[in-house]
Formats: sequence, structure tokens, C-alpha cells
Amino acid sequence: MYEDFASKLAATMWADFDETPARDGPTAEITDLSTTVVDGNFPWTIVTVETDAGPTGIGEAYPSPGVHEIITDYLRPVLVGENPLDVERLYHLMRESLSGRGSQQGVGTIAISGVEIALWDVAGKLLDQPVYQLLGGKMREDVAVYADCHAGEAMVASAAAGQATETYRPEAYAEAARLAVDDGFDAVKFDLDVPSGRDLNRKSRHFDPPEIDHKREIVAAVTEEVGDDAEVAVDLHWNFSPETAERLCHAIEPYDLAWVEDPLPPENTDAMRELKRRVDVTLLTGENRYGRHGFRDLVEEQAVDFLAPDVPKTGGIAETKKIADLAEAYYQALVPHNIGSPVATMATVHVGATVPNFVALEYHARDVPWWEDLVVGDPLIQDGRIAVPDAPGLGIELDWDVVAEHEKGS
Repeated sequence: MYEDFASKLAATMWADFDETPARDGPTAEITDLSTTVVDGNFPWTIVTVETDAGPTGIGEAYPSPGVHEIITDYLRPVLVGENPLDVERLYHLMRESLSGRGSQQGVGTIAISGVEIALWDVAGKLLDQPVYQLLGGKMREDVAVYADCHAGEAMVASAAAGQATETYRPEAYAEAARLAVDDGFDAVKFDLDVPSGRDLNRKSRHFDPPEIDHKREIVAAVTEEVGDDAEVAVDLHWNFSPETAERLCHAIEPYDLAWVEDPLPPENTDAMRELKRRVDVTLLTGENRYGRHGFRDLVEEQAVDFLAPDVPKTGGIAETKKIADLAEAYYQALVPHNIGSPVATMATVHVGATVPNFVALEYHARDVPWWEDLVVGDPLIQDGRIAVPDAPGLGIELDWDVVAEHEKGS
């Protein structure tokens, strides 16, 4: 009896989302969904939404196993035949169709995010409007981009070929920072959870004083090198215990960093709030949170200063804007996480264009020389900024020949 009731209830809920509203304006039908994986410094999953009206939307899902299967096997049957202009309704329809199978967080949300971005792109093309206009209009003409310079071999690749092999020495960080600043970036970030050459029990998340001092020396070298030319941030990748994170933050407080990212594992908001109370540095987290519900406690408890949602992971364009709106009520700022291709990057640009509390967007592909080649036209990033495009949809066109050249498995 209970199973019959549950089935009827689910069918009724689905019907609410599945009923296409009547309209007098332009209409179209979705005819297909597909994915292509580009083998960059991460496997970038490009999502396409095809329509019977001609335009095709492009989106991107965060790198994750299972995304292709969810999109093609589960979301495609749900969306084919639907009107792509109903982006918000289709977002909820996708969530409802995956209810209990990851639509609240995890790979299901990631798949939905990629499709949602493509829906905004195709909606903008059908209406001949840029996505930012569909979201309420732009507040800025361009968005700031900060360069993630990574660490170790990745830092070397993004800095200069043939650099000395002692990649974790403080001077190497300083050299990489200078190169990024000379490229026009006025904010840079480095990984600080890096080896020092000492044998440590890293699983405990505890660092002794010499290890803490190694991290302090890296920060000192970078900030001394760039001076007032750029802000400097560091990423700890959830690898520290509260006591070690506190001692490390105290050690680097004098260097006035732009932020310290992910000092603690992502699950415990109480621990993050307590750390914020104990240290005098700007804290940032959020790339492992999903949707506005996943950010609510971080915002309401003001556990960090900056939030870092990842657009192709946390729910897509509209959901990230709602996270920004929630954060604005508490005077918190947005510094979106981004390890994606130009598609994910431009999706985030449109969010950044429309909200007041946007600071900067991450660029994580300085070590991928063909990143810009994926897009037809002029380079997207110029002097550390991306102009907000006025072309319909996301405002970019992929060079599918370059995509095919770097397609995973090609």
C-alpha cells in the first residue's frame, strides 16, 4: 500500500514539472543531448543540447565519472521534446527525475549543472540575448580573473619551461608569481599543502613547527616578489586539522593575503566557523558544496568571508546566482572556483556580471597552451580580465576541430 502511494505521489510531483506551459512567444523543442570529453589538465565534459529550431547550446559539467551516463541515459529521455526556454522548470524537472539518485549533491547535480548551462546558452541564442541579460542585466563590463599557479611541476609548466627542478623551494613560487603578474594578472594563488622534503605523517593533518615555517617562507617569498603589484592567495585543499590550520594562519597573518582557501575538510561548518573566530585572515571555501541549500549554513553562520561555488558543479548558472544573492544578504563575497574549459569559464563570467558581490574568477589552465584555441576569435583573457560578451547565449563559439584534436581517446 505504501509503495502504491509513493508511486502516485512521485508521478503527481513529476507531472507538475513535466507540463509545458502554453506561450505566445518563440518556442522550440529539444531533440538531443550529448557529451564530449576534452583531455585538458582535467577531463572537461562539454555538454550539447540540440533543438529543432537550429541553435545548439553548449555547457560543461565538472570532471566526474558517470556524468556521460547520467546525461545520456537518464536526463536525455526526460528533456527530449521539452522547450529549452523553460530553463528553471527543466532544472527542477531534472532534479525531480534524479530524486534519490544524486540530484541534491554529487554526480547527479554535476550532470544537471552541465545541462543547465547548455540550456541557458540555447535560450539566449533563441531569444537573441546574452545570458546575463536573461538573468537581469549586467553590473560590470568585465570580470577580474586570478591566476591559479598551482605548485610543483604544474607550477613550472605554467610558469616557464626549463625552470629549476627544485619546484617546492620558496624562490620557485616567487618566480612563478612574477611571470603571472607580468602576464597581466593582479591576483595569484598557490597551493600551500606541498611537500617540503621532510618525512611527515600527513594523514594526521598535523604539521610541526619546521613544516609550518616552510609554508610561511613560501608566502614570504611570493609576497615580497610581487609587492603591491598583485594580491596573493593560498589554497590548503582541506589537508589540515583545526589546530594546524590555526597555527599556519597565525604564521602567515603578517603577509596580508587575499584569502586562505579550504583550510579544513569541507563537511564541518562548526569547525570552520570556530577557525574564523580564532584567526585574522580571510577564509574562503565552497567548491565542495552543492546548491544554495549546501551553502546556507556557511552563509547564515558566517563561517567564512568568501564563498567559492563551482558553476558546473553546484547546480549551474541560476543556482550560483541564487547562492550569490543569499551571500549578499550577509555581505559575503563570491570568488568562484573554476578548473574548467572556456565554456565553464564563460558560464561563470555571466554570473559574475550580474551580481554585486563578485570578486574574481579562478583561471586554472595556464599550463594548457591551447586553452584559448578551443574558442573561435580573440583570446578571452586579456590583462587579467574577461570582457562580458554581448553575443547571444554564453557569447562564445567552440572551435570543434580543436575540440576533436584534444578529445579524450582521440
